[in-house]
Amino acid sequence: MRDRVLAVIPARYGAQRLPGKPLLRETGRTLIEHGWRRVKASRRIDDVVVATDDARIRAEALAFGAEVAMTSPACRSGTDRVAEAAAARPGAGLVLNVQGDEPEVDPGALDRLVERMERDDAPMGTIACPFRDAAAASDPNRVKVVLDRRGRALYFSRANIPFRRDPAAGVATLLHVGVYAFRPRFLETFARLPSTDLEIAEKLEQLRALEHGHPIAVEVVDTPPWPGIDTPEDYAAFVARWRAGAGGSA
Repeated sequence: MRDRVLAVIPARYGAQRLPGKPLLRETGRTLIEHGWRRVKASRRIDDVVVATDDARIRAEALAFGAEVAMTSPACRSGTDRVAEAAAARPGAGLVLNVQGDEPEVDPGALDRLVERMERDDAPMGTIACPFRDAAAASDPNRVKVVLDRRGRALYFSRANIPFRRDPAAGVATLLHVGVYAFRPRFLETFARLPSTDLEIAEKLEQLRALEHGHPIAVEVVDTPPWPGIDTPEDYAAFVARWRAGAGGSA
């Protein structure tokens, strides 16, 4: 019998660039419901929980049928919120952290990540895909990752890596897609690890695992990255795609 897979969707109300974004509903559904529906469409995820410290988000999630975990306002990050929610729900063999501001997350990519973790003994996993636009690789808001021969992360960076001293070298630039899978015991460990110099320098939480010597499996998928919602412009673009029919059934 395979292990159960739990997906936790951390959501907070007070985002600096777009306050209240989980409850935006210009499409007729809130942003958090869009993301929840996409995660629920995964074939390999058994349970989906919205983790929040906000009563308004809790009320909305319960209204559309989600299970909710109320977490501490003291959580420093979404990963801390995921760890707290997962600790209260023992029994899962794998825990996914899927951000609540990604209403177009690809359920098939989530399935691929789960299947990769079944084949790999790494304590943590994530997703990457090829860049479709080479110029975008220079954007520091697009995180890059380079892999070893086993398909595990060597490094994540906001810089365009690897640097090609030989332009003919056949090395792809991979875009990191910020969904994470954790073995439950390592999720508890990761949440307790002290921040590291590289993590602080790059503002990339996953570097904490690498600096402390913990491998990260990276599943490379062909699907384009789904855009997250960080600004009013991001949300307006999502609404336009949704109204044009690109939102599918979620």
